[in-house]
Amino acid sequence: MNLKEQIKNYKPYNEQEEKDREMMLKYINTVDDVLTRNNEFGHFTASAWVVNKERTKVLMIYHNIYQSWAWTGGHADGESDLLATAIRELKEETGVKNVKVLKDDIFSLEIICVNGHVKKGKYVASHVHLNLTYLLEVDEKEILKIKQDENSGVMWVKIEDIEKKSTEKWMIEKVYQKLNEKLKL
Repeated sequence: MNLKEQIKNYKPYNEQEEKDREMMLKYINTVDDVLTRNNEFGHFTASAWVVNKERTKVLMIYHNIYQSWAWTGGHADGESDLLATAIRELKEETGVKNVKVLKDDIFSLEIICVNGHVKKGKYVASHVHLNLTYLLEVDEKEILKIKQDENSGVMWVKIEDIEKKSTEKWMIEKVYQKLNEKLKL
């Protein structure tokens, strides 16, 4: 199933997901090059909500640009299989080797505003990430490694402690809390 069909078939969890799903479909239908950063206004990204077997912890990285503990993920960079993108980014950012996909379908979707920042010595203008999130599981005993050009920490965070670790208020209230609620369904 192609990306557009996956998003079209996705059943929104709440009003935010309903509106963001609608906007993503409009974007795909009207804008070229939505899968690469060549589209500087907005492009697709994939994130992973990575839980332990007991569903009591989430694997997070300390993101250098956002200066906050955050989920793993990254740019599609032309890849239309965003589940594969989420898994690739998870492995690159944390060093884990073994990943269990808990749900092949999209677990969540959200449009995320990204403030302008410097990356690799160049200014990146403010833009949006049309993000698809996937639910993955990793064994807590996996060896974790930092990807120094992107993060400066990798650790398991108790679900109830996420709001103490992340400094991104919108992400905590609109995304991470939603993901944890959906874990209980």
